[in-house]
Amino acid sequence: MARKPGFNTLAAHAGELADPHGAVSPPIYQTSTFAFPTVEEGARRAASYSEAFYTRWANPTVRLAEQRVAALEGAEACVLTASGMAAVSVAVLSVVRAGDHVVCAECVYSGTFELFGRVLPRLGIQTTFVDPTDPENYARALRPNTRLVYVETPANPVLAITDIRAVAELSRAAGAVCVADNTFATPYNTQPLALGVDVVVHSATKYLGGHHHLVLGAVAGPASFLPGWREQLRVFGGCADPFSAWLLLTGIQTVGLRVERQNATARALAEFLRRHPRVERVYYPGLADHPGHDVARRQMRGFGGVLSFEVAGGLEAGRRVVERLRWMKLAVSLGGVHSLVTHAASTTHVHVPREERLRAGISDGLIRVAVGIEDPEDLLEDLDQALA
Repeated sequence: MARKPGFNTLAAHAGELADPHGAVSPPIYQTSTFAFPTVEEGARRAASYSEAFYTRWANPTVRLAEQRVAALEGAEACVLTASGMAAVSVAVLSVVRAGDHVVCAECVYSGTFELFGRVLPRLGIQTTFVDPTDPENYARALRPNTRLVYVETPANPVLAITDIRAVAELSRAAGAVCVADNTFATPYNTQPLALGVDVVVHSATKYLGGHHHLVLGAVAGPASFLPGWREQLRVFGGCADPFSAWLLLTGIQTVGLRVERQNATARALAEFLRRHPRVERVYYPGLADHPGHDVARRQMRGFGGVLSFEVAGGLEAGRRVVERLRWMKLAVSLGGVHSLVTHAASTTHVHVPREERLRAGISDGLIRVAVGIEDPEDLLEDLDQALA
């Protein structure tokens, strides 16, 4: 019996795209439209949403990238989107309707928070935000009209951990679709579908792309969801472009290698910061004193490449530290080969009201570090001089 391919083998080989010249690197079908020999064939392709007809419908390069992401997540199907938020929107709007209710973690990506807290209410869809660290909070928030439960773990930016299996079981019992944002964890560290989640979303811009050179999203899950996702993309137009999909295929080939290194470096930085006199608190699920450590250890292969810490001195001290860093670039995003640092209160969560931000654990002095692939000794030295 043949061995099931490992993660890195799938990252390099999953999916098929025949090339008459035998190209090892897949070709880019950089075209907006495709010719077909007959009217009947055109009608058939138009109805399929998965064959070469028009790139807003489907494209061979995009399709290969979709197959590869699906393979890494252990999913039956995947749809690539123009951005991570397009992926979240496709996953959510293909499920909920006016009159429905959503339960969502309170510490999520700011764009996701705006979607659930500000956009969906205008469509007649209400959301209850909960502390995600206790599954009972999800259970208490469920209503008869709850149609969707949304988790993000580790959560941005305080690295809160959700017990994925427990929340997925609650969702299934309530007849709700459970969606997990797996961007921070990556399919290398966690596979939510194997833990009972229905749908996984990604900002493929981050670890899957891995080089800060593309913007894409992905939705993965059962094949039965595929028509709804394709319809959303066709109507709203948030489709992926072929060149970005090709860049994604290039990045995916090394995602396992990169994430393994980022896991190790992030843990080393977290241990260093935990002992530093100018640091008041460190958030990293790989630390034994992190409140979600035991759950993370059960459901993660590694603890991820992102950590956050609170510097003594609040808002101004946080700004001074990030502006003094040499190797860590002051920029939003994460998951790439370059280490990036953000001061959440003045960047990623600047549009979130302060009281809501503080309730989610995002203090004025919170700094998020997204580790790249640099030598860890250089990053440790950089943090030390900035804090000094």
